[in-house]
Amino acid sequence: MEKSSAQLLKSKASVCYAKLIGFIKNLNPWKKPKFWLGLGISFLVVFLLTAGGAALYISSLDISKLQIPLVQPSYLYDHKGCRISELSSSRIEPVSSQQIPLITKRAVIAVEDRHFYEHQGIDLLAIGRALYKNLLSGDFSEGGSTITQQLAKNLFLVPDKTIERKLKEVAYAFKIESALEKCEILTAYLNQIYFGEGRWGLQNAAQLYFNKNVEDLTLEESAVLAGLIKAPSIYSPLGNKQGALERRNLVLGLMKEQNYITAAEYERAIAQPIVLKNGSSNGLAGKYAPYVDYVIEEAIDRLGFTEEQILNGGLQIYTQMDTSVQKAAEDVYQDSSFFPSGQADQIVQSGVVILDHSTGGIKGLVGYRGEKVYRRLNHATSSGLERQPGSALKPLSVYGPALEKGYTPHSILNDYPLNIKGYSPQNSDNQFCGRITMQKAVQHSRNVPAVWLLNEIGIESGVDFAKRAGIPLEEEDNNLGIALGGLYKGVSPLQMAQAYQIFSNLGVMNKAFAIDKITGKDGTVLFRAQPESIKVTSPSIAYTMTLMLQNVVSNGTGQNAKLNRPTAGKTGTVELPATEEFSGISDGVKDAWFIGYTPELTAAVWMGYDHTDRNYYLTTTGGREPAVVFHEILSRALKSTPVVPFEIPQEYIEQNKLSTKISKWFNEKMKPKDKDREKETEEEQETEEEQEIEKNQERSRNTDKGKDRN
Repeated sequence: MEKSSAQLLKSKASVCYAKLIGFIKNLNPWKKPKFWLGLGISFLVVFLLTAGGAALYISSLDISKLQIPLVQPSYLYDHKGCRISELSSSRIEPVSSQQIPLITKRAVIAVEDRHFYEHQGIDLLAIGRALYKNLLSGDFSEGGSTITQQLAKNLFLVPDKTIERKLKEVAYAFKIESALEKCEILTAYLNQIYFGEGRWGLQNAAQLYFNKNVEDLTLEESAVLAGLIKAPSIYSPLGNKQGALERRNLVLGLMKEQNYITAAEYERAIAQPIVLKNGSSNGLAGKYAPYVDYVIEEAIDRLGFTEEQILNGGLQIYTQMDTSVQKAAEDVYQDSSFFPSGQADQIVQSGVVILDHSTGGIKGLVGYRGEKVYRRLNHATSSGLERQPGSALKPLSVYGPALEKGYTPHSILNDYPLNIKGYSPQNSDNQFCGRITMQKAVQHSRNVPAVWLLNEIGIESGVDFAKRAGIPLEEEDNNLGIALGGLYKGVSPLQMAQAYQIFSNLGVMNKAFAIDKITGKDGTVLFRAQPESIKVTSPSIAYTMTLMLQNVVSNGTGQNAKLNRPTAGKTGTVELPATEEFSGISDGVKDAWFIGYTPELTAAVWMGYDHTDRNYYLTTTGGREPAVVFHEILSRALKSTPVVPFEIPQEYIEQNKLSTKISKWFNEKMKPKDKDREKETEEEQETEEEQEIEKNQERSRNTDKGKDRN
């Protein structure tokens, strides 16, 4: 029964199938006009929908990046007006269409897109040829792109070789052609394209290969650059001069074929060798990075410019940098032998600032050791990296104000055990000298006499003098600890160098600055520095301090800083804090300083670890490596500078005339003295001071004679 039912169903299905086949055979739709009409309408609808969709897609593409002006690099100039460095967030130095020679444009068009002025973004014949070859090979390695398509690919697409990317490239090309003129497209292309050896853009390529600007390119040079575009690594004249020559001649042949040059011009051009002009592959970018970092910092923090303006605004930034000083500083900082040996995982950091104290101009600056990283922490200037100055602050917090109150280098100070309301300072050698002159106390950087003297003149006097010198003090600094440089926050080398100008510049402090002037690319002055000078103390007191600080370098703690010219300075060494963390460490140092000056320059050097702890601390003093670094930098920076003495102010000469000294001596001698040693010490100090004055006067006379001869 079941078998019979199955056979019946199979029979019925066969009949239905036979009827369906018969119906289709009898239909013959292609023989009816309505069929073709319907098919045509269907294709038209599909075409219109596709075209409309494509049009909508193309119109939705964002090419505003092309219409944004290309970034303009900013340039830095030294104090002589020489261009020294380039600042840019872009790898490109753009040029305008007017700057590009016509012959260069024609060379590129001849080899890259001969129908450039005829098509609307795509060259169908070229694409067809490329597509045919790609289908045969299966790897889609053949191009066929127009200049417009290449521009779209470089700016908007990832560099893969797929049909999807190619279709997007075509869409972008249509959009670009609808928005820009041909000359704008070609200029954008030449500013963006890669020319090998790490160079993007026609201007960079012209400078690299021929050491000239775009507008000066010749026919032969234009053909070389045009030939590079297809395969820069293969046709680079730096690595394959013969291949570059053959490629250049191919371009010249295409130019002749397309009537861009005459046969005679072609023959002359191919007869010429490729002549490279030793262009630099590095240019100015990255040069003098430590100084440039501070220029950016100053322009943003003090002058109100934005980083975007500095990197992309085409600014011309004129600075106070002296390249000989800056190079000397950078060279020394590259030599680890001048610095304390650090740990395996952390080097000893350092910062140095060198000023022209007659103006306040920063002539050189290095803010770190190790790898150069864009705008890394700057130990020379950063307000976030202040360190305790130690004894380097004594001339500002103790001895300067004491001189203003009538003390002299031969005034007697106490170096006995001292306890002032529980504060008991110690000397570095844990010894006491008894009674000591101010000169000797400064020379050997004695701590107890400095604290004793500050207590005598009043803490407020020390605070006032230091603040006038530009040292940033807090409310917590109103204590005797400032005599030894124990500040609540601390100072930077820039602040210390600026403060010491009051001694090197006869009582006047000039605010330190790096940027002299900033102009736009068109020469419009956007900023011009206005000198800021503050008279802090008298020339006589400043010169008296110089005499004492010269003695520090000649006979005291700063002898490693000694130069073959008059030099004054002060060491500073900050011991590890007396906390449980550092218990058991007897010779540890947290910060080491040397601040010094010659008649020409003032410099401050700091050394220490970024983070001091039981494993990372110094075992040196300010009179060792910091003084050595000062010596090395200034001896190199001033090697071609004539030796001159420190200027002796007329005020000082008048105050130290013989009659004045006799009167002063008589008045002082009428007072009872406790010890014969005090008398001997005073006379010895007076003799030393007179000898130093006579030496400086003799140097002045010799210098004047030298000037007369010249």
